This record gives sequence, structure tokens and C-alpha cells, in this order.
Amino acid sequence: MKVFEAPISFEVADLLNNMLRHIPKYEAANNKIIDTFKIKNFFTSQDEFELFKQEISVYESMVSEPDRAEYGDFQTNFDLASSIILFLKDKKTANPKLIIEPTCGKGSFIIAALSVFQHIEKIVGVEIYKPYTWETKFNILEFYISNPLLNKPLIEIHHFNVFDFNFSSLANEFKHDVLVIGNPPWVTNSKLSVLNSDNLPQKSNFKRHTGIDAITGKGNFDIGEFITLMMFDAFQKSDGHFAFLVKNSVIKNVIYDQYQRKYKISDIEKYSINSQKEFDVSVEASLLYCHLNSIPEFTCNEFNFYIQENKIREFGWVNDKFVSNTDLYQDSNYIDGICPFEWRQGIKHDLSLIMEFEKVGDKFLNGKQEEVAIEDDLIYGLLKSSDLKKPVIDRPRKYTIITQKKVGQDTSYIKHNFPKTFVYLHSHLNSFKQRKSSIYYKKPDFSIFGVGEYSFEPYKVAISGLYKTLSFSLILPDHKKPLMLDDTCYLLGFTDLEFAVYTTIILNSDQSKNFLQSITFSDAKRTFTKDVLMRIDLFRLALQLPEMEVQKEINFLNDVYNLRVSLNCWDIYLHALTPKHSNKQMDIFTMM
Repeated sequence: MKVFEAPISFEVADLLNNMLRHIPKYEAANNKIIDTFKIKNFFTSQDEFELFKQEISVYESMVSEPDRAEYGDFQTNFDLASSIILFLKDKKTANPKLIIEPTCGKGSFIIAALSVFQHIEKIVGVEIYKPYTWETKFNILEFYISNPLLNKPLIEIHHFNVFDFNFSSLANEFKHDVLVIGNPPWVTNSKLSVLNSDNLPQKSNFKRHTGIDAITGKGNFDIGEFITLMMFDAFQKSDGHFAFLVKNSVIKNVIYDQYQRKYKISDIEKYSINSQKEFDVSVEASLLYCHLNSIPEFTCNEFNFYIQENKIREFGWVNDKFVSNTDLYQDSNYIDGICPFEWRQGIKHDLSLIMEFEKVGDKFLNGKQEEVAIEDDLIYGLLKSSDLKKPVIDRPRKYTIITQKKVGQDTSYIKHNFPKTFVYLHSHLNSFKQRKSSIYYKKPDFSIFGVGEYSFEPYKVAISGLYKTLSFSLILPDHKKPLMLDDTCYLLGFTDLEFAVYTTIILNSDQSKNFLQSITFSDAKRTFTKDVLMRIDLFRLALQLPEMEVQKEINFLNDVYNLRVSLNCWDIYLHALTPKHSNKQMDIFTMM
């Protein structure tokens, strides 16, 4: 059966019905429950109390439970919660007097903790979804019915927005033996905003991103990350432990930010779980565990939660560098520096149905399978991440219209110079105006993004940002027109084929791959980013490659792709890469 949309067993319903039916006031009912079960403020009003008595007296039931997965609400099953509590007990240093669960849901962690830890003095659970607060209380009562002799700490279950709750008062009340535990929502602030959720912090750019980073997505953050940092802010000076189930990306971000924030946490550990098995979702997640009120540490040891004996790896900060594998990094850290020229993302337009075409014979078909009759002048071959599978690419799978040569360029020239293209674009003007990204705000009609002089260089070296493959592709022109890449790809542009080939070879070397493997996270949304690629010191990398090895790779490319490249320019290339020539090499490699 269900009461207040929360499941309640008949045993608990009978117990409460017998205990409360002759009590007229909710205050007296609360006193009765706190005397018996130590659960504080069980009812919040007289109306709520009266309605509750009415419902349990007639055993009303069968209220369908809403699917809250879209809110990032993946409730921890009791077996997993129990395993985590036993894991904490095995740590031996965890024997909490105060347990705080900032998003307690249905109370699995609370019940599991009651069954294991015998010295708890107080438990505080906070939950915004009211049916879950009732379900937690009912579950606690059912647990006590089955375990009447166990310790009964004071329990407070608050129906509250976690972002408005005063956790600092709890930190002041208990300075020792604190356990902060939970499973906060696995969702971003932008997702909850779309769902009109109230479970959001006050709007703020809490990581203080500026400029284009704030506009294009870095201002978006994970709710679990925000709550994690809230708990560190409140309890970092309390002796105790922290254990949260969060997405792997949250753990990576927390360790990354630790270098600047220097929270008083140590013995930081990540225990990966099988999210498909535990939550029936395909999200990479883990248990984040650490000690509170200790000398700040900046690395995290990773384990498998189910087989904890062997460490998988250590990641975090080595001096002032953030790496994904500290052991691998020690063997390749000489490459870690500053790339002598700037990596770029490809073209962004957000209108694939209109701006991208397939070529069938001599005709172009857009994403709606409509035949498009426009001039060839502004049409360029387009490569996406899925196209970057070969060492050398000179043919596109798709085509796109490039309306600008730099961001913000006036597009009125299209109407006069390319009337057919203008008619086609103008017929879809409303679609262009409805693009949601603020990067197009107050920009000329038909604007694109991620375009510059580098886009039109004839030769490029590119890598997919989405795939885990440590492979760079050499991009050649198609019928004397440069191929474009979309915004899931990262690229370098070159005017000189030899330099493009040399760069491709050294980036695909074992030394390069080992280094990239030591600083990238395979479970990240984008394995490769501009920040990662800008760390490759091409000069130091090139010096590690024997010329014979470079010549061997050149011979292979010449034989297979008929490139006709020699090693005659290698010394000039190395000279251009040296730091003292960093300003000049920009002109040598590409017009940025």
C-alpha cells in the first residue's frame, strides 16, 4: 500500500494506526514517535497528521510512482548501500556519531547504517521529494519492528531543498566522528533547468568561467559535483569521512579543482561500480571516498568496488600538472609543455539538416533529402569524428556551406555573389534565428562558428574529440579545396605538406600515445580537448624520434598514398619548433 505516495508495509501501517489513532494533536504524536523511535518531527502540521491517520485507517493504496530518472534520481538499492556501509566499517577508522545524507531519497543508506554502526547519536537526512521523506520514515519504522533491540539514535528527516539547508550548524554541533554519505542526482544544472526543477542552486557561474567558456558550456555543471563541494565546504574541518556515489566525471572534476581549492581532505579513493547492474543506466559512476579534516592531498587512487585488492591506477596532480595515470606520466612527462601553435575546433553551425549535404552524382541532398541547387563556391567537403579512421583522408563523406571566413563576418555578400545559395539559406532563415546557442546572438544571418583562416589551410592534422582512439589523421585537399571538420574534431592547419606529414608522424608515435594515455580520461565526454592537445610539446617530442624512424613512416605514406614527401625539410622543421622561434613558426605552420 501507499500513503502520501510512499510505499508503507502493513506492519508499519498497523503499528502507527494503533499508536496514533487515539492521539488528537500532531505535536503529541511527534512526541510519541520520538520517545519510541527517536525520529524527530515526524509530522509537520495538524492537517498532515489528520490526513495520515485517515489514509492508514482505510489502507488506501496503489498510487503509481513517477519515473524520476530524468531528474538524475537513481535510488541506491539496499544491497549496494549495505555493501558500502560494510566497506566503510572495514576501513576501521569509520565509527560515526553523526551521519548526514544530503539527498537521502528512500533511506537505503540510513537503514544500512543503523544495522551496522552501533554508536550513532544522530542521523540527518535531507530530501526535496516529499514522498521519499515518508518512505524513508516508514522504512526506518519497519527496520525497528524487525530489530527492536538495536541502538536508536535521534533521526531527523527534512523535506528541504538541499541547497537551502544549513549544514554548517551540524558541523558546529559535531566536530568528531562524522560521516557524510549519499547518492546525489546524476544530472546537470542545465538539464534540471529544462525540466523546471526546484532542486537547483541559485543561478551562478560557480567555477567562475569567463568569456566563451561560460557561453559555450563550461558554465554547465553537475548537480552531484555542486553538492559534493557543498559538503566539503561545510564538513572539511570535522573529523570523519565522506562517501558519495557520483559520476566519474564529477570525481575527476573534484580532484582537478582540489589543486586550487585545497579542501582538507586526504586518502582520496575512487571505487568504480557497475552502473548498468546497480541502476540500469549506462553512466560511468563510482564511490568517492576520503578522510575529512586532514592535510590536503591532490591525487586519487582508483579501485574496483567489487574487487578492492589491487589498485587500478592513481590520477591527479603531479607538481602543477593534472594527469590520468601518475605512473605512466613519469615515463613521458618530458613531453608535457606548451604546443607551439594553437589547436582549433572545427566548424559549428547547429543546423545539420539544412547546412550539411550528401552528394549523389552531381546533385546535393540536404538532411531532409531535398535536392539543393546552389553554387559550388561556398560548398566544402566536411569530415566528422566518425570519418577520422584512416591515416590519410582526401575524400569527404558529407559537404557543408561555409558562409564566413571568420567569426562575425558580414554575410550580405552571399546575396550579390551567390544568389542561388542566398535563396536556399534565406528560405530557412527562421531555423537560423531559432538556434538556441548564445554564440549566434546579434551575429549576421547564416553565421557559423569555429571558423577562421586556419580552416582554409590546404593541409590539416586532425583528431576526434569523441573517440578513445589515439590516432591522428592527415587531411588533404579535395579537388584543390580544403576539407573542413566539424566541431567534434580538433585540428592544426598547414600550408606546407612536409610539415603536416612530419607533425602527423610524431603525433602518432608511441611516445606521443603514451603521453596522451597518461593525461586523458577514456570515460570523459570528450577524450581529447583543446586543453589536452595544447600540452603536447612538439619540439621535445620530435627530438625523441630517430630520423630513421621518421623516414620509415614517410616511406610508408609515400608508398600507400603517393605523397612524394621527403625528409629534406626535417632540420628546418625542428628549427621552427624551437621555443625561441615560437613567434615565427606561427607563420610557417599556419595563418592563425
